[in-house]
Amino acid sequence: MNDLDRAAHALLRLRPSCGPVRLVAVDGHAGSGKSTLAARLSTALGDAPVLRLDDLATHEELFEWTGRLREQVLDPLARGEAASYRPYDWRLRRFGEARTLPPSPVVLVEGVGAGRASVRPFLAWLLWMERGAEPSWERGRRRDGPDQAAFWDGWTVAETRHFTEDPSRPFADTLVRECEEGYEWLPGPGVTAGADQIITHRDGFMSVN
Repeated sequence: MNDLDRAAHALLRLRPSCGPVRLVAVDGHAGSGKSTLAARLSTALGDAPVLRLDDLATHEELFEWTGRLREQVLDPLARGEAASYRPYDWRLRRFGEARTLPPSPVVLVEGVGAGRASVRPFLAWLLWMERGAEPSWERGRRRDGPDQAAFWDGWTVAETRHFTEDPSRPFADTLVRECEEGYEWLPGPGVTAGADQIITHRDGFMSVN
């Protein structure tokens, strides 16, 4: 069993947090590796659904997507119903055809701000990619190329403002550090010791009591 399998096993042992769903957030700076981790966790969980917050944001509303998330995703899942949302097309600058998100045992929410204050009451667990802002942004700029330089200039300002006003890391249950092979799972600032603690961190792995 590798570290992702251990993490998946631990997440499945959590109590449902949004209706029948264990909603798990993957947050961190842009370029920190959130999408890759979410995709790998999804596979380890048997193709768990992944909601990308980039699908709810727009050019004009980089972080003002909370209303759409609540109405289109969180409220239906809380009722045990499938969610339906229209992903934003960043090239055409408009919302596309509706996409369904089933109320699976675990649903992953991936994106900058996934652990924001208004979302945390619905979360079973909050993962934070432990990579600093500057290294993450540099990585993202290399990934997207020079054509997106102007967008990145505006993004870094908006992201800094967001995390200043509504930080996620202080509330993270697990800090995830990308390694050459696999990940290191560390207890986050939001973890408190107690007999009812389901997920523990031993030898760099996330496990269940």
